[in-house]
Amino acid sequence: MLKRIAILGSTGSIGTQALDVVRANSDRFSVQVLTAQDNAALLVEQAAEFRPGTVVIGNEAHFDFVKSSLATLGIQVYAGAQALVPVVEGDDIDIVLTAMVGYAGLLPTIHAIKAGKDIALANKETLVVAGQLITDLARLHNVKIYPVDSEHSAIFQCLTGEDGNPIEKIILTASGGPFRGKDKAFLSNVTKQQALKHPNWSMGAKITIDSATLMNKGLEVIEAKWLFDLAPEQIEVVVHPQSIIHSLVQFEDGSMKAQMGLPDMKLPIQYALHYPQRLKSGFPRFNFLDYPALTFEMPDLETFRNLAIAYDVLRKGGNAACIINAANEIAVEAFLGERIRFLDISDVIVESLARIDFILNPSYSDYVETNEATRRIASELIQVKV
Repeated sequence: MLKRIAILGSTGSIGTQALDVVRANSDRFSVQVLTAQDNAALLVEQAAEFRPGTVVIGNEAHFDFVKSSLATLGIQVYAGAQALVPVVEGDDIDIVLTAMVGYAGLLPTIHAIKAGKDIALANKETLVVAGQLITDLARLHNVKIYPVDSEHSAIFQCLTGEDGNPIEKIILTASGGPFRGKDKAFLSNVTKQQALKHPNWSMGAKITIDSATLMNKGLEVIEAKWLFDLAPEQIEVVVHPQSIIHSLVQFEDGSMKAQMGLPDMKLPIQYALHYPQRLKSGFPRFNFLDYPALTFEMPDLETFRNLAIAYDVLRKGGNAACIINAANEIAVEAFLGERIRFLDISDVIVESLARIDFILNPSYSDYVETNEATRRIASELIQVKV
């Protein structure tokens, strides 16, 4: 039987690569839902090819264009963020790939879980913001969460077949981004164009900047805690510039397992969508002779403060991770708009943490209020810096 997929964020980097996977495995997958925020033209093109039952365009200004473009295809077209909620609950969906950027992925993921849909999770912010809430809901509704991030997919793959074997620690690898080895003096003047040149991965703008600041790795540390039920001291980060070893698990007997391969997001996407079976693929193969040296180093937490901040809020718990996520989203947007400098991103996050009330056991409404308050405070802080 075809596995029926809803792709939230189909026009982004993960979404388009997921459709590459579907295209190459049309006998395994069918696309039931496609959604996008602003890229209406590409959404229409995707819908015309894959013929989903439903399409959602987040930006309501594009609704008429999308609806008229798809009028002859019998596709239901909706607009607005709230339209995602009933769409992910549909009986014609087996798995929801959440590839939306940032906090926006939280609400549809909650509703998909409540509707009993398995989740292929590419939106790490969902677990960063509300990890306790999401994992509790997944348990309650017997829903599986399959990680799509390359690092978490690597850990997930290493743990397959290891039920009952306790983890001593996991090691998340980081490329180090475009500024590995640089000091604060250098970083004080880097441009948006420089920060968007990732050495190994092709990703969207926001996650590429997060990689450059090491916030992406910090968010992955928090995500790993919830995915694999780990304590902060069980999660280590090592810089691995070649990005061949995607992450490792060390067990209590001292043995280690690593998942390796060339940097290609289509592999973890395919693994998550078709777990537990691996599908044959034409992805490029790794050759050890092409990489005679794989190197490792410790991250520079003093220069790249965001990773240290993430560890701090992980230990603190409560709504602290929600605060840094919201502040980071606003700060990265400002940096991409060339309104603040690269190092200002960390400053905005730290100052926001100091100004937002801490809540140890937040409810969903607390997360919503924390997110809104932090965005407002972060925007005010940025205004002062401009």
